[in-house]
Amino acid sequence: MLVSNRGPVAFRLADDGALIGRRGAGGLVSGLAPLVTGTDATWIAAAMSDGDRAAADEGVLEADGLRVRLLDLDPDAYRLAYDVVCNATLWFMHHGLWDLPRSPAFGAAFSVAWEAYRAVNAAFADAIVADAPTDAAVLVQDYHLALVAAMVGDRRPDLRLVHFSHTPFAGPDLCRVLPTSIRRELLGGMRAFAACGFHTERWAASFRASCIDVVGDVPDTFVAPLGPDPDDIAATATSPACAAARQALDDRLGDRLLITRVDRIEPSKNIVRGFAAFDALLEQHERWRGQVVLGAFVYPSREAVPEYQRYRDEVDAAARAVGDRWRTADWEPIIYDDSDDYPGSVAALARADALLVNPIRDGLNLVAKEGPLVNDRHGVLALSTEAGAWAELGGVALAVDPYDVAGTAAVLHRALTMSEDERRRHAADLRTLALARSPRAWLDENLAAAG
Repeated sequence: MLVSNRGPVAFRLADDGALIGRRGAGGLVSGLAPLVTGTDATWIAAAMSDGDRAAADEGVLEADGLRVRLLDLDPDAYRLAYDVVCNATLWFMHHGLWDLPRSPAFGAAFSVAWEAYRAVNAAFADAIVADAPTDAAVLVQDYHLALVAAMVGDRRPDLRLVHFSHTPFAGPDLCRVLPTSIRRELLGGMRAFAACGFHTERWAASFRASCIDVVGDVPDTFVAPLGPDPDDIAATATSPACAAARQALDDRLGDRLLITRVDRIEPSKNIVRGFAAFDALLEQHERWRGQVVLGAFVYPSREAVPEYQRYRDEVDAAARAVGDRWRTADWEPIIYDDSDDYPGSVAALARADALLVNPIRDGLNLVAKEGPLVNDRHGVLALSTEAGAWAELGGVALAVDPYDVAGTAAVLHRALTMSEDERRRHAADLRTLALARSPRAWLDENLAAAG
């Protein structure tokens, strides 16, 4: 059984009232859905739309080869749990994004939101208890569902629940910002799992340290980096939609070089500093003016959270400022595409002469692995040392300090001036490392942790 906040299939109602399911997006779904398609595994997730809620009334459904059960949660409770606790609190904590002199401040409203988070976790726990086969391994995903193992508890002692964090994990200093009772419940809930998994040993060590600090001991931990699905991304890269996007990009760029980034628009991705670094590159190296373009293929995220909307405004303003400063009659230095066009993003990864991945802090970052698999120009990867993928790719990728704008500009200059032989070796080595891990390995290691 797989359990996650967002499901692998989204449903809509046709004009005749029939339910139509469509495979969802995201690294977890694209990586794992093919592995459980056609099996007896059930995937439990929250209903997100009217179509999903109609599907929830049907119980376990077969859709696109998957067995899916969606939970019709109380809309107000879900909104508070998802927006206030998950996105505005736990995400910020694990990514080290709090502006501590100003935020957070936990008042009565947060207590209500935490009750909602607890209620959402309880609904998932009830579904697990009701639906899980005897002796099942139950793989629970991410910080949205940290409490379910404790809530399943003695009701189903035959089950083996494993939790996996796809984000970084906050160490003791950041966890202590949470109210004492809440951090004890959060970490105590995770301690109730048979094992807790992470993309890197760094995040696992932070979790262990926080558990010892707050609850005195730790569950078993394991490290299992998720790998890209080469077949899935290759199918997109060879699709007509991607070919059309690539042709349009080639027509627009001509023989200019392209620095690509592909991100959600959210604070941990560090997009504004990326624009500032490109601005510094053009300021310091006149040779690149008119000769290189920064393509930002980004998409909105969690816009119900005020901090995310403010950050999107900052990203939009930063892109305009760089364009206004440097554009000429025949050169637009920025391609800013926030249309959430996945084939277009893959085309940009394929066309990149350099790929900039500079998050402030990231659990893994699959783009850093996917880019080298589809790139056909011996593109150079400039990768933040704070991305989880650095643990695997750092021996080859050029190191980016995410806060160092001048240093990032220097890394981009280095990426654009590498010799053709260096670029070939770099790209080949990156591809080898990116293929070293697969979704199957990740799934097998989670199942092994379940025992």
